[in-house]
Amino acid sequence: MSPTSKITANGIEIGIIENKELGTFLCLTDIARYRNLEDPAGVIANWLRIRNTVDFLGLWEQFHNFNFKLLEFEEFKNQTGDNAFTLSPQKWITKTNAIGIISKAGRYGGGTYAHSDIAFEFASWLSPEFKLYIIKDYQRLKKEEAERKAIGWDEKRALSKLNYHIHTDAVQRYLITDELTDEEKNYKFADEADLLNVALFGKKARDWRREHPEEAKRNENIRDYASAEELIILINLENFNAEWIAQGLSEQQRFQKLRTEAFRQMEILQKHAVKAKLRDINPKLLKGGEPDDN
Repeated sequence: MSPTSKITANGIEIGIIENKELGTFLCLTDIARYRNLEDPAGVIANWLRIRNTVDFLGLWEQFHNFNFKLLEFEEFKNQTGDNAFTLSPQKWITKTNAIGIISKAGRYGGGTYAHSDIAFEFASWLSPEFKLYIIKDYQRLKKEEAERKAIGWDEKRALSKLNYHIHTDAVQRYLITDELTDEEKNYKFADEADLLNVALFGKKARDWRREHPEEAKRNENIRDYASAEELIILINLENFNAEWIAQGLSEQQRFQKLRTEAFRQMEILQKHAVKAKLRDINPKLLKGGEPDDN
């Protein structure tokens, strides 16, 4: 189980996974590192043995889980306060059939995850200040996800992948020759892709992977993290570059033109985005009138 996204709270990266039925789960193991970098599992275990924690987890499960085992829950509850009482995430899940906490082994993405309701409760126990950092970046993530959904980011990403065939066809037709080895041909396709990456994002794909090792392990790339505006521009640049390749322009000539075009289009899109936000706030601001008091 690998996190599908991450947030950062006061310098601590926290993995997040999405459950279609239950919602967002945050990595308790990452959160616990705020208290103890070497033994986050121990921090979680200490929290689980508290009576208030067991009560909260039991109530959450009763709200969301029809298969929650109440008798086992009551047994744990009665044991809280005993100095010998210990409770691990795996034991809680196995004995009570809990669904609010997930515990998985694994070098990458392994650890204990909990529903956001439970994760925030855990963060409160650790530090109210740290909880606020978590909530702040969590809200940012959810806002970005909502904006992506509203502007059809997924559709634009799919379109950019389809459109890329036009670009690779031009490379195949005009830049790949029989004299090139298979390795050289692969490099040629990669070089042309990076020509677009540098023109738009300012860096090559391998540089982005070096800066984002966890994302690279999940086979994600720089374009998976592009904004909707960048995806629109990328589609346009692919078309331009395919045409300029057909015209016989050199790589340096094409790069200069692509870079100029990327800046020009981004400026236009950002200008219209600002206007759209102003229009949402107060239409009179775009007409030169006085803003409403309300």
